[in-house]
Amino acid sequence: MTGFPRYAIYFAAGSDAALSRFGAELLGYDAYTGNELPFPPDTLHVAPDWRDISADPRKYGFHATLKAPMALVSGRTEAELIAACAVFAGKARPLPVIRPVVDAISGFIAVIPTEPVDALQRLAADCVRDFDSFRAALSAEDRARRRPEKLSERQRDYLDRWGYPYVMEEFRFHMTLTGRLDAERRGPILAMLRERFAALGIGTLVIDRIALFRQDDAKARFRIVEEWVLVS
Repeated sequence: MTGFPRYAIYFAAGSDAALSRFGAELLGYDAYTGNELPFPPDTLHVAPDWRDISADPRKYGFHATLKAPMALVSGRTEAELIAACAVFAGKARPLPVIRPVVDAISGFIAVIPTEPVDALQRLAADCVRDFDSFRAALSAEDRARRRPEKLSERQRDYLDRWGYPYVMEEFRFHMTLTGRLDAERRGPILAMLRERFAALGIGTLVIDRIALFRQDDAKARFRIVEEWVLVS
């Protein structure tokens, strides 16, 4: 299995953002502080097993993946990765702006854009490329865990080239709120989450920062090491 610690480059909305509080409360975990949080009462009313439903995304903290979790290749250090993040954030680029909604995606519920945004696709692709020199190669075990036989040919190619199948044309921005749900359970949970999200009044969301997350061991949750505002 991949070594530890593992690092990932994610979008997180900022420690004081309403969107971050929304996600942290629903997951019961704040990746900025490392603190556990009580679930909102309405989640437990709609889904008494909410702790189980939200268990998978809780491990990672509320985020959108830009560079998937990776162990560092031999010879590279966390300090070097932090410096590379600062350089990346300092390169001027158009900041993506999305219209976020809560919807189902591949069986789970997440905050996603209403439509594709080219600048967001470019940002994600740049993250995949620019930080790949830090990534240790996948072990045979880690590759097998990705179930390559279930992937498309292009996804398998991306898995072997970039260590993750859902990059470049396969990238879909999502900030996950639940694990996979059966269709019959999804309806009331989706309605509850949409109502909570609508209360935030977020019409547009600027993807204006990156954050470096670290997982110290296989049982640990990811926690934010540092974040950087992107230069436009």
